[in-house]
Amino acid sequence: MRHVRRRIVRRGIRLSAVGGILLGGLMVTQAMATEPAGGTPAPGAHAAASSVESAAARGAGLVSRLGTGRTAGTWIGADGRPVVAVTDAGAAGTVREAGARAEVVRHSMDELRSATKSLRTAPRVTGTAWSVDYTRNEVVVRADPTVSAGDWSRLTRLADSLGGRVRMERTKTEFTTRLNGAQPMFSTGGRCSAGYNVTDGQGSFILTAGHCGPKGAVWFADQGGATELGQTVSSRFPGNDFSLIRYGNGQSAGADTNVIAIGGGKGVRIAGAGDAAVGQRVFRSGSTSGLRDGKVTGLDATVNYPEGTVTGLIETDVCAEPGDSGGPLFSDGLALGVTSGGSGDCESGGTTFFQPLRTAMSALGVRLAGDGSGGKPSSATAGAPEPSASASQGAVIAPGSANPGAVEQVGAGAAPSLAARLTDPGTVGPGLLVLAASLVAWVAARYIRSERDREAYRRQYARSWS
Repeated sequence: MRHVRRRIVRRGIRLSAVGGILLGGLMVTQAMATEPAGGTPAPGAHAAASSVESAAARGAGLVSRLGTGRTAGTWIGADGRPVVAVTDAGAAGTVREAGARAEVVRHSMDELRSATKSLRTAPRVTGTAWSVDYTRNEVVVRADPTVSAGDWSRLTRLADSLGGRVRMERTKTEFTTRLNGAQPMFSTGGRCSAGYNVTDGQGSFILTAGHCGPKGAVWFADQGGATELGQTVSSRFPGNDFSLIRYGNGQSAGADTNVIAIGGGKGVRIAGAGDAAVGQRVFRSGSTSGLRDGKVTGLDATVNYPEGTVTGLIETDVCAEPGDSGGPLFSDGLALGVTSGGSGDCESGGTTFFQPLRTAMSALGVRLAGDGSGGKPSSATAGAPEPSASASQGAVIAPGSANPGAVEQVGAGAAPSLAARLTDPGTVGPGLLVLAASLVAWVAARYIRSERDREAYRRQYARSWS
């Protein structure tokens, strides 16, 4: 019976060792297949970025060629091709010959801009916003719950007088600036977000939203005010919505100056600055709601915040919440803007507006940190939020399935220890440990069996001679 039990134990050890070797090999293979390489873009990310930029440039070129009297904007279709809204068959033919899609519409861009001019010159109503919806060929006016019945009626009469060029909508929540933010920054005015690291060639700065604080505001990295970040040296709000914070006490952006953290110790490396295009899939990062994605729905939007009117904004259906102000907007490794404000939240959805980054950098005379091109697409920048990751990375090429950019491991401080790397479930370490332990068990089992066989032989040999 003793021999039977030993045989069963030995077989169990061997089977466990074989199973462990197979499991460890599978874990290593899976980790190597899913772990992003440091600094390497997700597959096709550069192709998607160049595809979107090329499509947007081709559409903009056709609009410029045909003029705003015969066109009504351009956007990126679901297939990644540029779509140009035109008002006549001749213009449609020109667009198709250029390899783009033509959409024949009723109103030209000149007519739509005339409608927005009428809205701007009318008495200001806090809680309203408008932008041109290229895809529906109309101006969309939104009014939040703070807009009175009388103001709503006056706006509706104005819209009716513009000949069907304006659509009126009510929102369920108020339009507010999203004070607070991505990499948390604190001042006496509240909590906000680091957007991008920029430079004027001499000093280092953080570019964030203008409503975060006036010139002279002092910012801290912690709520207790123990670690000073710097001081606001320039601020534009209302009208625009951007500001510049100079790093204090000889500080600089640090090693990950051009990486936007997206949670889980990972970040997106920013390769340069770009312009948003209607229909483009974009990503936003903030400390309150994490990494979120959506689509650009309009450009040159106007919002009448309680604090004042801001124009020239990017309109999106990306959600945001208080605490996300100043956070970066980006897509395929290109920086596009900083979070301004909007309505709704990340449970019910909503509309969020962004200050275009290139406009802000041009006005402030800065460029993305590490960039020598003066704001043209470059290798640069970004703040470092530490939110939770919630957006998936899909396939690329069509803008509707774009990636945030090159995802890699980030984080300040000393490199992790060998023990930490081996036990990190996101690496090949655990698989290697299982593999090593299984091999040791296998070798031990073989050794024990060999020793027992030798001992049995010696006993048998001794008995035969005795």
